[in-house]
Amino acid sequence: MVTRWGNDAPEFRELSSKMLTTFLMTMRSTPYYYFGDELGMTNVKFDKIEDYQDIMTINLHKLFQSEGRDVNELLESHKITGRDNGRTPFQWNDSENGGFTTGKPWLTVNPDYTEINAAAQESDENSVLNYFRKTVRFRKENLVLTFGKYTLVDKDNPNVYAYTRELDDRKLLILLNFTARKSAVNTGSDVRQAKMLMGNYPAPSTDGELEPYEAVILEL
Repeated sequence: MVTRWGNDAPEFRELSSKMLTTFLMTMRSTPYYYFGDELGMTNVKFDKIEDYQDIMTINLHKLFQSEGRDVNELLESHKITGRDNGRTPFQWNDSENGGFTTGKPWLTVNPDYTEINAAAQESDENSVLNYFRKTVRFRKENLVLTFGKYTLVDKDNPNVYAYTRELDDRKLLILLNFTARKSAVNTGSDVRQAKMLMGNYPAPSTDGELEPYEAVILEL
């Protein structure tokens, strides 16, 4: 999830993963995660067709070859869209094969498993995993996020996705910056007077200008 919809560069991986978790956990319907999304696991980005097991990718590679098309173009695009990116073994710890198996896994473990793994994140209160847990609890404790009315805010803003959730006498405002740069948002409300409930920065923004990949939940 973070590679395709966020930013897996080292300086933005955790922030954008937390922002995407905030997004999913504040929307209606049932949140859906692939395993590893709760850690901010990244795409493996295979360079060779031999690394893939996905039959669609393999067949497309054969088609490109038969038509004389650039197979490198296909491989490059599938570093983002290839389905095997969501099938690499779960990264439990920094031991061999990410602690997933002592045998040979069906797909190569992402080389970043020594840094991104569940064991490392368990003890870090600011980790992607613990932010995920915190946001799940927050959703369960605030029914406005499950059943509340959804209203889009600042709909023409190309950088920030902003919306409110309302139920009974409660109204929450969610601000999500989907870019790697500071972005302003016009909420139509004085957010300086709002109650800060959650954010993915140590000091969440309350002035209507969001930091890169910032997520903020406010109560109006």
